[in-house]
Amino acid sequence: MPFVAGLLFAIGLGIGGMTDPGKVIGFLDVLGDWDPSLAFVMAGALAAHLPFVQLWRRRGLLRVEPGAPDWPLVAGAALFGIGWGLSGLCPGPAFVSLARGGTGIVVFVICLLLGTVAARWLRRGTS
Repeated sequence: MPFVAGLLFAIGLGIGGMTDPGKVIGFLDVLGDWDPSLAFVMAGALAAHLPFVQLWRRRGLLRVEPGAPDWPLVAGAALFGIGWGLSGLCPGPAFVSLARGGTGIVVFVICLLLGTVAARWLRRGTS
């Protein structure tokens, strides 16, 4: 079942245009030549996910506890956003784009994996 879910996710990313860095950068360029089409992709994803969130909340499986900011999470989110804005790719679409090939995407994914290993190494050193 996880393979089918991953395959469905990959197909959705491809059909939705999330694997096209130019389209993503066009979406992020709200002060320039903005392309709002990816907002519909994101709205569809939220609409599909929302019933499950409500179900999990009713069953007590999802709890949101306010508190102090998790600074490693904030820093990671900022790095993610900067990388997404500069490259037009985030991890899911990057892995899907490997099927298309190309040096740029291979370098991107290798750097993504090295960053993941480095983050785990740094986290292990601080705990």
